[in-house]
Amino acid sequence: MTYWFFDPYHQQQVTSPTPSSSQHLQIRAATSADLKAVAQIIAESFHSQNGFWGLVFPLLRLGIYEDLKHRLLLSSPHHICLVAVNTSVDGIQQLVGTVEMGVRVSDIWTRDNKRFLYVSNLAVHPEYRRHGVASKLLTSCEQVSQEWGFDDLYLHVLENNYQARQLYFKLGYKVHKVESDMNIFLFRQSRQILLHKHLHLDAST
Repeated sequence: MTYWFFDPYHQQQVTSPTPSSSQHLQIRAATSADLKAVAQIIAESFHSQNGFWGLVFPLLRLGIYEDLKHRLLLSSPHHICLVAVNTSVDGIQQLVGTVEMGVRVSDIWTRDNKRFLYVSNLAVHPEYRRHGVASKLLTSCEQVSQEWGFDDLYLHVLENNYQARQLYFKLGYKVHKVESDMNIFLFRQSRQILLHKHLHLDAST
């Protein structure tokens, strides 16, 4: 299973100490040692832990972990899982965010068979949301894509996820396609919007 549509603001705001400006945030590629923490952050972001879902939450988290492990083991040259690691003033490190990016080929979205990069599984620890972590992860995706020689990025966002849309628009993403789905009418779910950003490659790359 794959979890493409992260809503970084749908959960209730958590009361916690504000991350200090003196703390250091590092963006790097995920390793096998990070997978449990990454799976936890993604699971908390996509799945409720209340009622019935609380009972199956460990299984959902395990499924995410196994998916991540499989993709990491594939070692694809154009797939990466990035993590944001915060180091506190006393040297304690905590994984606070993650995002994945990989190559896709689709004549449905891009109207041709061009290979393009798709961003997915953007997730931030509840205590670190609205502190620039998601922006830094997305900016790092742009840097990696330029290193790979790609000049287009795509991602999905739910139509009713206004704050996430605001973040993407602020970073330069534009609406590429508003997708329709029978689930919208059957289950009253929000539509998915495919966003696109064209990167201006540095002439030196």
